[in-house]
Amino acid sequence: MESMTLKAERSLPITKNKVFVVDDHPIVREGISQLINRQPDLTVCGEAEEAHAALKAAETLNPDILLVDISLNGPDGIELVKSIRARTASLPVLILSMHDESLYAERALRAGANGYIMKQEATEKLLVAIRKILRNEVYVSDRIAREMLQQFVGAAPGSNRTAIGVLSDRELEVLLLIGQGHATRQIAEELHLSVKTVETYQAHLKQKLMLRNARELVQYAIRASGTWPARQQPKSNAQSIL
Repeated sequence: MESMTLKAERSLPITKNKVFVVDDHPIVREGISQLINRQPDLTVCGEAEEAHAALKAAETLNPDILLVDISLNGPDGIELVKSIRARTASLPVLILSMHDESLYAERALRAGANGYIMKQEATEKLLVAIRKILRNEVYVSDRIAREMLQQFVGAAPGSNRTAIGVLSDRELEVLLLIGQGHATRQIAEELHLSVKTVETYQAHLKQKLMLRNARELVQYAIRASGTWPARQQPKSNAQSIL
C-alpha cells in the first residue's frame, strides 16, 4: 500500500512557473524561451515585443514572472515596470538587459523591479535570478549589492556615483539617444514625445550636467554612451546569456 502511494506521488505532474518574455528582438525571445522551456520547473507562457502588448497579455495569461528588456519600441522597460506596479504590486519582474548595471540596476529597483541581470552573464545566472525572485527575493549582481550597501552605510559622497546619477529615467534615455547620434526630432518620434518636450529634457540635461551649450551636451553624451549598446543594434552578437 505504501509503495503504491509513493508511486502515485512520483507520477504527479510538476507545476511549472509561467514566464512571460518581453524583448523587441525575436531571436532573443526565441533563445530565452528555449533555455527556459528546457527547465523542469519553468515554462514560457507568452512573449511580447513592446510594453502595451505585454501589459495586455499579462492580464490574460497570469504569468508568475516577467522578463523585461530595457530597450523596447515605444515605452522602455523601466516605464513598463512602473505601469505594472501601478496595476499590481505582486507580479515579479526581472530586468534582463545589455545596459550597464551600474547605470540602470538601481533605477530598475526604484521603479519596482525585483531584480536586474545583464545579458552578458552566463545562462545559469539567469535561471538562478528567476528562481530567486520566484522565492520572493531580490536579485542583483554581487558588485551592485556591494555598491548599494556602501551607499546605505554612508560611503564617501560620489564614491560610486557619477553626474549621470542625478538624471531622471527619461533624461537618461534622451542622453543615450543623443549619444547615439539621434537628432531632436528623431528622439521625439522614437519616444512618442513632442519636439518641445525633448528640447525641455535637453535643457534639463545641460543644467544638471553643468554643460554650457548643445555642443558640449552632444560631446558628453557621446562619451557617456560608450558604455551602452546602440538602441537598435542587433543584440545577439554579444549575448552569452543565450
